[in-house]
Amino acid sequence: MPNLRRLLLIGLLVVACAPAAAAQGPGPSSSQGPQFLLRASAADAPIVAARHNLSIVGQVDNGTGVIMFLAIPAADTTGLTQEFDADAEIAAFEENRSVRVPESIHPRLSQATTPRPETLPDRTLIPYYGRNVWRGYANQTAATLINAVRVHTTLAATGGGTVAIIDTAIDVNHPALAGAIVPGFGFIRNQAPISSDLESVSQSTAVILEAQGVGDPQAALVNQSTAVILEQSTAVILEGEGLPAAFGHGTMVAGLVRLVAPTAQIMPLTAFTADGAGEVFDVVRAIYYAVDHGANVINMSFSLQNWSAELVRAVNYANEHDVVCVASAGNGGEETLVFPSAFRHVIGVGSTDNLDRRSAFSNYGNGLVRVSAPGEGLITAFPGNRYAVVSGTSFSAALVSGGAALLEQLVPGIEPNNAEEALSRAKRIGQDMGDGRIDLYSALQRVVK
Repeated sequence: MPNLRRLLLIGLLVVACAPAAAAQGPGPSSSQGPQFLLRASAADAPIVAARHNLSIVGQVDNGTGVIMFLAIPAADTTGLTQEFDADAEIAAFEENRSVRVPESIHPRLSQATTPRPETLPDRTLIPYYGRNVWRGYANQTAATLINAVRVHTTLAATGGGTVAIIDTAIDVNHPALAGAIVPGFGFIRNQAPISSDLESVSQSTAVILEAQGVGDPQAALVNQSTAVILEQSTAVILEGEGLPAAFGHGTMVAGLVRLVAPTAQIMPLTAFTADGAGEVFDVVRAIYYAVDHGANVINMSFSLQNWSAELVRAVNYANEHDVVCVASAGNGGEETLVFPSAFRHVIGVGSTDNLDRRSAFSNYGNGLVRVSAPGEGLITAFPGNRYAVVSGTSFSAALVSGGAALLEQLVPGIEPNNAEEALSRAKRIGQDMGDGRIDLYSALQRVVK
């Protein structure tokens, strides 16, 4: 990867919009009314903002002399887009839109049922590359199916480089992740990332999750895709308290990246709340940050229904700097296009079961899915030193990101197209799931000299 690191400027200004309450809060998502991403030269941006009565909230500079900035109109926006079109100093613009992690919005995941007591994972602690983890996590079927265990032992491939995870907050103190974290950033609060989603729930709920109880385990349903493993005495309490829709999502994704690439590093980039909500602006900032701070792989387990030109530019920037981008295909169970999975320079990932059948909830289609990976009943890390059983394309994508980190170890600075070609050495499973279910042994054999 070229040793080129440009400064990422992230500015937050107090805005004086009407109503006054719009100026309160930690970042752009607290403002009322539409927000716009605009492109202009760094010198022209303040002039453009003043001309159109905009307040600049934040900006990104990738060193080209043209910046992307987020602005908020101070008054009625009727005719504003026509004004932007007519302004020669505005190179491009689009409305800032919401983005969500797919497991927080799709009811089809109700088909991924809560585990039965006899199928709960083995909670015996075993050593796993310098950490003590559950046996049920380290030895789960999905890892064997994609040949992760085989490449760890026969090719000595356990992961290299840094995987940036753009998601909800990550529990950096979880035993499965300990020692793996490099500095990241929280784009919602514009500060170093919070330690985990535990800060988004009540103190009593956090205590329940962090308590080291004893007794028979029970799978407590968090949402339609996640069942956290708790003691029976606390499971009922937790289900009564309830958790945000995407609680623990970033931690669960990180746990699966580390399952496949246990010696890779993780860069937490918080761009989504524990409810699973984010914005294009924060996602774009996170991509630039990842590239400019040394990431080799970017995991994007979220979906946007409509095309975003700024998201395309950010992905292209990553590709130009030899950063491999991986994204989830979404959980609508449809042949459709969602982004960034459908972008040219992104490895879109669908979900399969452990019998190599397409998951009923997985989106599909060769314009969307390049490869697939197991995404049903996976066992992974959960905030509070816990583990959970999860389903969804977000978690399939995490396995593929781990695979990209294995390639990074064997071929440092591997070009994204070469990584994609290697990962496409997959098991064919149908005409609508790209090149098929990943086989990490075949992928790594492709690049071994």
